[in-house]
Amino acid sequence: MRAPYGSGPLPPAVLAVRGAALLLALVALAHTSVHGLAEPGLALVFGLLVAAGELIRRDLAAGEREPAPLAAAGALAYALLGESAGRPTTHGALQVIAVVVVAQALCAVPRRARGRRTDADRAARRTLTVGFAAVCFQPLYHSGQAEHWFGDGPYFPLFPLAVLALTALCDAVLAALLARSAARAEGPGALPPYGSLLVDEVRALAGTGTAIGVTGAVTALGVAVAGPWAPAVLCGPLLLTQVSARRYAAVRTTCRQTMASLARATEIAGYTPPGHARRVAALATAVGRELGLTGPRLTVLEHAALMHDIGQLSLVDPVAGGATALLPAAEQRRIALLGGAVVRRTGAGPAVAAVVERQADPYREQPLAARIVRTVNAYDDLCGEGVGGPLGALEHLRLGTGHDHQPQVVEALGRVLARGGLTPAGAG
Repeated sequence: MRAPYGSGPLPPAVLAVRGAALLLALVALAHTSVHGLAEPGLALVFGLLVAAGELIRRDLAAGEREPAPLAAAGALAYALLGESAGRPTTHGALQVIAVVVVAQALCAVPRRARGRRTDADRAARRTLTVGFAAVCFQPLYHSGQAEHWFGDGPYFPLFPLAVLALTALCDAVLAALLARSAARAEGPGALPPYGSLLVDEVRALAGTGTAIGVTGAVTALGVAVAGPWAPAVLCGPLLLTQVSARRYAAVRTTCRQTMASLARATEIAGYTPPGHARRVAALATAVGRELGLTGPRLTVLEHAALMHDIGQLSLVDPVAGGATALLPAAEQRRIALLGGAVVRRTGAGPAVAAVVERQADPYREQPLAARIVRTVNAYDDLCGEGVGGPLGALEHLRLGTGHDHQPQVVEALGRVLARGGLTPAGAG
């Protein structure tokens, strides 16, 4: 899938991930073709489980990190499978990879036939992470080394749990690497620090990632005790989780659309210049990434930046050019409080409303998101006032770092602008 990286060549990190996944897949397929399919019944069960998860997935929605949790859990379960109905299995790590690759490839055909995109990065990630889990588990289990380390008792489940933890970390490393490559393709101003992206991915494991890992481990244990029919029962709760996650993502998408419409209301009514809210939101998000914000904190910042001027609708006469940064402090405070009251009624959440309400406070009393919105909004207003263009506006902000703006935020804004990742304020 080349769309996220534009029409140019793929970034080196993406080429490395895809190339490694392709090489691993070819080795696994060749090995399985030469040595034959061990335990074809089990391979068919888990292949169908992965295929079913891929077929029922939709394109990645806002707020979703794993659009096919059933497929991910099924693949992990096969990688962690050491016995079936009390008898040792013999499929091995390379057959696990081969079965997962074939299932993903077969499901890509009907998706492409229906005109729906395939996600090559996600397929490569799954191939590598499942391969990592299988290589860590299968040789140690069948050689007896795992039993030697953990014993054949209550401590043995620590072995698959340790493999799951390492696999999750491996997937987080790959996901952060691919996310940074996608951000780099959007422009240098949007490039977030790799460490922040990795922390964000690790934190996200506490949600759907935990459910996927637990379901995979439990399914493998269920097959070990009861046989191949166990996945049909044990994967049911994950399906319900997937449905709930999709509904939550749909609600979040609707909420964001509502906020974008309200943000445009100030432009349509003539209170702010065209594109002001969009520019502030884009630039504030880039500054937030520069300062290490990720995940939910970055989302709160983006939503607050979109809605930061909604309080101007309470004014009888619009501010010239919508430049609230040039108003007296008391008037800025009143507009901010009115804007926060409106945001609380949109369902955007109290965190977003708090940022909007506090953007007129002294910066030392503000949360970081409010400091960013305050500074970026002032920058856009100053560019519109003709104070010497972006460089003049930035210099004006630097002069105000003693009281109005946090120096670290102003410098982060300067770095983002210096990289040329965003169109200068006032354009469009």
